Amino acid sequence: MATKGRKKMSKVHHLTSPFSEEVIRSLHAGDIVYFDGPLFGIRDLTQIHIFDHNNPPPVSLEGMPCIHTAPSLRKVGDKWEKICVGTTTSTRMDRFTPGLIGQYGVRAIIGKGGLYQGSLEAMKQYGAVYLAIVGGAAALETEQIEEVEAVYFEELHPEALYRFRVKNFGPLTVAMDSHGVHLYDQVTENVKKKLPEIYAKLGVL
Repeated sequence: MATKGRKKMSKVHHLTSPFSEEVIRSLHAGDIVYFDGPLFGIRDLTQIHIFDHNNPPPVSLEGMPCIHTAPSLRKVGDKWEKICVGTTTSTRMDRFTPGLIGQYGVRAIIGKGGLYQGSLEAMKQYGAVYLAIVGGAAALETEQIEEVEAVYFEELHPEALYRFRVKNFGPLTVAMDSHGVHLYDQVTENVKKKLPEIYAKLGVL
């Protein structure tokens, strides 16, 4: 049977962090990812502190996934406990992403809304992906975080650098892959192609 024009089926991957370049390059846009292991939480102020104020991370990020978050935590004695961990929009942190990937070896960025072309080029060059998380699912994310293992740059909390341990974290959609495919751009192009037809039906044009 001919398969021309048939959409490629996405795959579901169950991974363990940190990730190797080989594993990351096996992922393709549209695939679904779940993973166990360490996950780092970062946000605007964290990255301003690292890149603009020249404060390198005090822990290796090599091969690691990073999620855009400013979590709600509480400190009990010397231990941090989770209250609620949600995800924020990624685009305003786009300028830091090539550095995270190229300089510090981050393999996956997790967030909402995608990133721009410069970040996609870094993903292609070094082997990294953008994983889109389900919006409004902070309760699920929080449940999948087993432990807050460490907080670095603690004075920046709630925009410090956090090391979480997660179990079956997902579902995450590969929205930007290391092969140069950008799902958000594809959606935008499809919308542009359909607009004349939609306007015509509405009698706008």
